[in-house]
Amino acid sequence: MTTIGLCGAGVMGRSAAGALIKAGRSILVFDSAQDARERIESIGTKTVGSALELARKVEFVLMFLPGPAEVKICVTGKDGLLDGLKPGSIIVDLSTVDPETTEGMSEVANRKQVEYLDAPVLGRPASVGHWALPVGGDPDTIERARPILESLASRIYPIGPSGAGNRVKLLNQLMFGAINAMTAEMMAIAFKMGIPPKLLYETITGSQAGTVSNLFKELGSRVSDEHYGDATFTVDLLIKDVHLAVEMAKRHQAPPLLARTVEFINETAKAQGYGNHDTSVMWKSLLHFWNK
Repeated sequence: MTTIGLCGAGVMGRSAAGALIKAGRSILVFDSAQDARERIESIGTKTVGSALELARKVEFVLMFLPGPAEVKICVTGKDGLLDGLKPGSIIVDLSTVDPETTEGMSEVANRKQVEYLDAPVLGRPASVGHWALPVGGDPDTIERARPILESLASRIYPIGPSGAGNRVKLLNQLMFGAINAMTAEMMAIAFKMGIPPKLLYETITGSQAGTVSNLFKELGSRVSDEHYGDATFTVDLLIKDVHLAVEMAKRHQAPPLLARTVEFINETAKAQGYGNHDTSVMWKSLLHFWNK
């Protein structure tokens, strides 16, 4: 059986590893952080100490990395994947990065006869196996990768050339940011009016209102339980995603309006020390901002 390489043992990477193991796949993992390697070893995976070591042992690599800088280091940096992968190998980047990063990495990989796809995840960690993957890259390569990707996703959408999957993901993150910011603002206003956020959450989710999205349910549940650690998605990552999306829009002469307000709310939360907390914490950031 082909061993699958996995770069990035964060929340999404661990979720993917669990699904691949459940599907009977053999995987080998690299993460630059020792504690991340130890956590993923606890679910039954083997790890290696560098991307190069991983590349020499596999022909198919999935990447779940924080952002563009980490992707570039992993793929083209010293002792990176392209120093070890054989011609005909496939890299699939499931990280959230800008299209230009993907286009650049794909070009360098192709010169070494390595195929490169962008397939950023639409879905939360717990829904692994039912993710949707908008995929950019060569159609034949997508079909070669499909049997492995189907262990993670129930829907795979070939979107277009390299970087096309990233464009869809960043557009989705604009919507995520807006829902997150509005949920935070609503909870904070309710608190200021004397309505406990937990009561507000339970009342709205108990209704059949069209506003009750899965994201609102998750955010509201965390607010109700005062549970902002062990983040599903951090404020820092949301800042990165929304910034990439805003810059993408500007490059296409479509300067966003609402997204810039979302950027301000996100960055205010980070400035108050909430960067490594779950994004649901941001209603507290607004209270602090108002009460200065």
